[in-house]
Amino acid sequence: MSGTRQRLGGEARFSPPWPDSPGLGLLDSRDSLSLPLLPRDCLSPSLQCQEYRGGVLAGDLCEDLCVTGTLRYRRCLYYERGKKVLQADWRGRPVILKAKEEAFSSFQQPGLPEAAAEDGGQDLPEAELLLLLAGEVRNALGLELSDGSLGPLRPGTRGRRRRGQLASLWSLVRQEEFVLLSLLQGLSRHALPVLGACGHFYAVEYLAAGSPRHRALFPLDGAAGAPRGSRGQAEAISTMALSFLDLVSHFDADLSHRLHLCDIKPENFAIRSDLTVVAIDVDMAFFEPKMREILEQNCTGDEDCNFFDCFSKCDLRVHRCGAERVNSNLQVICDKIFRHWFSSGLRTSAVPVQLQLQLRDAVQECADPGGTAGSPPRAAPGVFWKLQRLLQAMQRELQEAEK
Repeated sequence: MSGTRQRLGGEARFSPPWPDSPGLGLLDSRDSLSLPLLPRDCLSPSLQCQEYRGGVLAGDLCEDLCVTGTLRYRRCLYYERGKKVLQADWRGRPVILKAKEEAFSSFQQPGLPEAAAEDGGQDLPEAELLLLLAGEVRNALGLELSDGSLGPLRPGTRGRRRRGQLASLWSLVRQEEFVLLSLLQGLSRHALPVLGACGHFYAVEYLAAGSPRHRALFPLDGAAGAPRGSRGQAEAISTMALSFLDLVSHFDADLSHRLHLCDIKPENFAIRSDLTVVAIDVDMAFFEPKMREILEQNCTGDEDCNFFDCFSKCDLRVHRCGAERVNSNLQVICDKIFRHWFSSGLRTSAVPVQLQLQLRDAVQECADPGGTAGSPPRAAPGVFWKLQRLLQAMQRELQEAEK
């Protein structure tokens, strides 16, 4: 590894050059040939639906996309190096459609036996299909899963669209984020549920992303009770901060392996109406086995062992990065989220100055544990409980001020 690895794709955002229009549907029930084609930077409904009608692809959202018109394109949120993030309306609710690659044809089928390759594997026995599927999951996430753990990734029942169904499944399991979210389905309150898919596009719940432009980092207008004033904002911040701590604990201890978040910033999180924090972009989230595989690379110094927000140390005796991450999710959240909230005060007299100073110092200790010579680079376990205790005290003070 030479130099610090940098994220492919950067942070470029794409703004479509056409006005938003209900009639310019990504998803429209009218004959696709009568629709004006969208520019190549967004999904063309004609191509996606032609492939659906031809049996090339399938999915539980294809009917809504191509026949009933209950899934309709609204705008392109992100487009870079083939990855697309689109906003759409599905049966009256906003959703996000995602795909890692430009076209359905970009995804290759797994290595099928020669006799099964011609028909896309549709006649393969179920046991062989599950074996192939487990191999794809292992490649994507580094996990060894039994047949019973594949859950929502399992192929559906055989039918007339079997070939398109399997081709669509292979396109989805080649997308790490889809696989991760599917396996977390029903297990994590801090992850988005997968709502369905059509071909290589999958749909997730729409939540407004955070941004440094917001004073509270996240838009609070959709929160229950719509917090108002400095006191209301402080209450919301304390609740969100405690939810971030819950997310840290959950991803560290509640799953089969620790889940590492390597791209932590407000834009990759959102909040629900009850202020629960949700990770909405987990392209750079890795379970422990995959994390170790990523970190263990050649190096000439510690800077070569930094993978975005996930750091390792270089062993100069063998010029290899250690497989163990030396910082933590908590440390990076303290640095990139909590500092924004607590470093310069909360702008409310309802929280005593002494408590605000204690919070500021605890966040500093959490974010920069290596600030003193000889101290460990990872945040000490005790700082988690210190932050939780101080945030709960802050909530009590705010509740008392309301009486």
